[in-house]
Amino acid sequence: MENPKKAHKAHVLVVPYPSQGHINPMLQFSKRLAKKSIKATLAPTICFSKFMQTTEISTGYNTSIQIRPISDGYDEGGYLSAESIPAYLDSFRTQGPKTLIQLIDKLKEEGDPIKAIIYDGLLPWVLDVAKKSRLLSVLFFTETCSVNSIYYHVQRGLIKLPIMGSGSGLVSVPGAAELQVWEAPSLVQDYDSYTVWFDGVLEQFSVIDQVDWVLCNIFYDMEKEVVDWMSKMWKVGTIGPTIPSYYLDKRLEEDNDYSFTRFKPKVDSCIKWLDTKPKGSIIYASFGSLAKLSPQQFEELAWGLKNCGYNFLWVVRELEQPKLPKGYIDEISGLGLVVSWTSQLEVLAHDATGCFVTHCGFNSVLEALCLGVPIVGVPHWGDQGTNAKFVEDVWGIGVRVKKDEMGIVKREELVKCVREVMEGEKKNEICKNLAKYKKLAREAIDEGGSSNKIIDEFVEYLIRE
Repeated sequence: MENPKKAHKAHVLVVPYPSQGHINPMLQFSKRLAKKSIKATLAPTICFSKFMQTTEISTGYNTSIQIRPISDGYDEGGYLSAESIPAYLDSFRTQGPKTLIQLIDKLKEEGDPIKAIIYDGLLPWVLDVAKKSRLLSVLFFTETCSVNSIYYHVQRGLIKLPIMGSGSGLVSVPGAAELQVWEAPSLVQDYDSYTVWFDGVLEQFSVIDQVDWVLCNIFYDMEKEVVDWMSKMWKVGTIGPTIPSYYLDKRLEEDNDYSFTRFKPKVDSCIKWLDTKPKGSIIYASFGSLAKLSPQQFEELAWGLKNCGYNFLWVVRELEQPKLPKGYIDEISGLGLVVSWTSQLEVLAHDATGCFVTHCGFNSVLEALCLGVPIVGVPHWGDQGTNAKFVEDVWGIGVRVKKDEMGIVKREELVKCVREVMEGEKKNEICKNLAKYKKLAREAIDEGGSSNKIIDEFVEYLIRE
């Protein structure tokens, strides 16, 4: 029997930021590498690795993805147990490099040395470790190229802050759609409120010229002009969409989910409920694994979903459920189903799902685009407002809500937007655009597609260098 250590052509270490929305795309890319005989070892934080409840993930090929965690200094509770976000990030910056170097040395001692480190852009200190360890460095962007281009232009002083009241009222970068100030990432339009994240996000662009590759979780046809502009400066590769192969090209036989979730999903009850509903008839609403909405916003969304008049499935995490209006579950009996978590991919792929009310985190947008589900964007912070702009005005695959002067999405606004995508004048055009992008997404990752070719080129680079 072939030694599993010798069954692969190269070995890479994948270092994600400890958030499900960041780990999922990097883990999915690791599965693509495994199909091409590249071994990937995933290095989440110790705390986050406990959610995964495994030390390896089968790929169905010559090698499994090993889970070898590193420390952020908060091994029991992760960032939730830190005194503050700055304290957590400082600790991770101190403890992360030490334990990452130890892991690299340990793998070398085991006779399976690392060739390259693929790291999340939110962890720019990993580049220093790669350089010191004489490894190839690969920066992985989990957000769109347009969003990252905006951050680059701010970091280089090409977009001056504050942008509020800056004159033109537009944020413009090469190849991307012009944005109104309020459509820019919140870290840029309101940077005083996000100073901790602002500094960390921009830092990745102070060292980007030193990396060997830049990988982007999109497919080329989503942002052609921006990718072309980026490619003039760095070795850029679009390798997305990074969602399980079962929902795309079906070439990875065992890849039918993300392999782990931080929350326990209520899958069976959701699917049984959906099975009783007509095709395209229900609203699916979910605002991701991190969003914390105000009680007032929760109440507006709750009654807005009820007032739409459609059956709806709403994911409300357990810690957020106390914000539901008193008696709400009884009030929606027979109309809506509220669950603490579910398999988003299975729900979006179900025939009964007619639209997706989402915070517009990029993973959620990508899933809806690939599965052909119209979007109603209810952005919260970060890149979500910019993603919602692209959903409506660039890709044309949904609409976005308007907030009132207090930043609240009123129930009447939600009803209007849901009905627009479910039965309004825009429905046919949205469905036409979704069909186009769904086809392009599958072609990109399939044999001979643009993303598959980039992955092949990246693999050859790893083997050659």
